[in-house]
Amino acid sequence: MSFADKIGMLMSRPGAENAQKDDVPWWMRYGGRGLGIVGSFIAMLFGLLNCTGIFLFDVSSVIAGVWQMLAGFLVMVCEAPCCCFFIDYVQVLSDKLESRPYWNKAVLYIGLALPPFFLSITSMSTWFGSGLIFATGVVYGMMALGKKGSRDDMAAMAAGATTPPGAGAPLHAPDHKVTLMEDPDVWRPN
Repeated sequence: MSFADKIGMLMSRPGAENAQKDDVPWWMRYGGRGLGIVGSFIAMLFGLLNCTGIFLFDVSSVIAGVWQMLAGFLVMVCEAPCCCFFIDYVQVLSDKLESRPYWNKAVLYIGLALPPFFLSITSMSTWFGSGLIFATGVVYGMMALGKKGSRDDMAAMAAGATTPPGAGAPLHAPDHKVTLMEDPDVWRPN
C-alpha cells in the first residue's frame, strides 16, 4: 500500500464510495481539503485575535473577527466533519455539500472570506486567516475548471480552428482547411 493510498484512507469519509467520480488529480483534491482544514483552524484562531479589538473600541474589527470565526467553523464543518462530530446535523450538511459541484464550494468559500477584508482591511490577522479560506475557494475553483486540454487540442485552437480535434466536427463545417502548427522542439522522423 502506497503512502498516497494511506492518506486517502485517512481522508475518506465513512460510508463514501471509493470510485472516482471525476478526473481531478488526487493531490489537488486532498490539497484543497487539507488547505481548507488548516485554513479554517487558523481563521478561527486569528478571528479570536481580531476580537481583542473590543479593548480599543474598534467595532469593525470585532465584527470581522466574529465573521472570520464563523467562516472558519463552516469551512471546518464542510471539510472535516469528524472535528465536529458532537453536532448532529454536521454530517448531513457535509454530505450535501460534498455532492454539489466544485464551483459551489468555490463560490461559498470565496464569499465567506471577503467580508472580513472589507471590515478590517488593515489587520494582518484578517489577511492571513481569511486569505487561507479564500485560497481554498480558489483551489476548488481550479478543480471546477477541470483538466487542461491535450496538446493537439490546444494547438488546433491556437491555429484558429473552430473546434478542437477531440470535440467532433460541427454539422455544417466551414469549407476552409484547419492545419495544426508544428512544434520545433519536437523531433519527428520523416
